[in-house]
Amino acid sequence: MKKSLVGALFGVLLLGATAAPATALGDTATSQHTAKVKPRAVSFAGTVALSNCSGSVVRVPNSQPTDPALVMSNGHCLESGFPGPGEVVVDQPSTRSFSLLNSSGSKVATLRASKVAYGTMTDTDVSLYELTSTYQQIESSYGIKALELSADHPTQGTAISVVSGYWKKIYNCSIDGFAYRLKEGEWTWKDSVRYTSACDTIGGTSGSPVLDQATGKVVAVNNTGNESGEECTDNNPCEVDENGQVTVRQGINYAQQTYGIVPCVGTGNKIDLSAPGCALPKP
Repeated sequence: MKKSLVGALFGVLLLGATAAPATALGDTATSQHTAKVKPRAVSFAGTVALSNCSGSVVRVPNSQPTDPALVMSNGHCLESGFPGPGEVVVDQPSTRSFSLLNSSGSKVATLRASKVAYGTMTDTDVSLYELTSTYQQIESSYGIKALELSADHPTQGTAISVVSGYWKKIYNCSIDGFAYRLKEGEWTWKDSVRYTSACDTIGGTSGSPVLDQATGKVVAVNNTGNESGEECTDNNPCEVDENGQVTVRQGINYAQQTYGIVPCVGTGNKIDLSAPGCALPKP
């Protein structure tokens, strides 16, 4: 998980990255698919910065204005540390704070969690925090709307933007394809999104929402990449196909799909792992 700033990696990435302009935008994707899409104006509105990662205020299609808002990031960004293989965190008290950004990337508010509603690094790499504020309160106070999670599986070739609240940087590229299994150290993730090379994400971009440029909806959450070409080690995930064939793609980065979260969010924005269609790992 090269995107989290922890341990020795924290010092290396933080020192290396601060020399670059924090507000620089990523290169514009040049794939044929991207050229055909008239993208919505992707911005930082609705994204957040965590102490060590990125994230976003998200809603599902059935979320109500009076529901407590949710912030999505990675499971490996939890303040309690990396969940082990098979570990699922639910309904754990939290007072974590998040810096809410507007469209230009300026901080407009500090949001606070009431609990970790869900978190895991098994099959996927996601955390969902329930906030003390509702969507209505956030929008009326700061003019910021939540980003909507798409209920549909993304498609290869889709033009996407990875929006990092931590670095205030947007990476534009396309979905290159999907990894049947993505293995990194102890962890294995299913049906991961592989970016084209233009999304050269770095430490601190963990948890960034991945937006479909055509719809503006969230289709994945950014989480890792192969740094040095090693096979299936920490910071060097490898792809494993249905036949067990291993492929290493040095310099290529990945995200975990989020459409599977949608069936698991019930009335009042509560996580319901027993809901029909919910396939998120259970404790």
